[in-house]
Amino acid sequence: MMRFMLLFSRQGKLRLQKWYTATAERDKKKMVRELMQVVLARKPKMCSFLEWRDLKIVYKRYASLYFCCAVEEQDNELITLEVIHRFVELLDKYFGSVCELDIIFNFEKAYFILDEFLMGGEIQDTSKKSVLKAIEQADLLQEVCVCMLCILECCLHGSQDQTCYLNSHLVAPYSFISS
Repeated sequence: MMRFMLLFSRQGKLRLQKWYTATAERDKKKMVRELMQVVLARKPKMCSFLEWRDLKIVYKRYASLYFCCAVEEQDNELITLEVIHRFVELLDKYFGSVCELDIIFNFEKAYFILDEFLMGGEIQDTSKKSVLKAIEQADLLQEVCVCMLCILECCLHGSQDQTCYLNSHLVAPYSFISS
């Protein structure tokens, strides 16, 4: 079982963290700091697997981001490497060639994608198509909710304008609403 996943930059900035076991905040910070130092100090040609404390660490660098997973000793490192790769593929499909800025400015989507793919440290769904469809449906639901909030806001404030802006979303004219 995966204990946690970290995404961090070459500069040592934590971009995403997901913990699958209960760990105290103080311990998390210490573990993150230690692990980033260990991984960032390794040379590019070195093996992507290492033993750390009572865990196996599996990491892979994609562009400027390190994807790092801690798994139990009996877990297969190659499967974990494939889990990392699948997560990157899902991010790429969603963002269209994902980069560090996508993770920074859309971290909630990155977490959502990870949660659709992994649950409790185990693979929940191996199908890229299925995961991406769930994300697409969630995006659509979010859009509908934004539209409904906009319409409600316009009704409550008695807006005379036939278009409404909320969170930078242009909502279709709502002429069916009486003022």
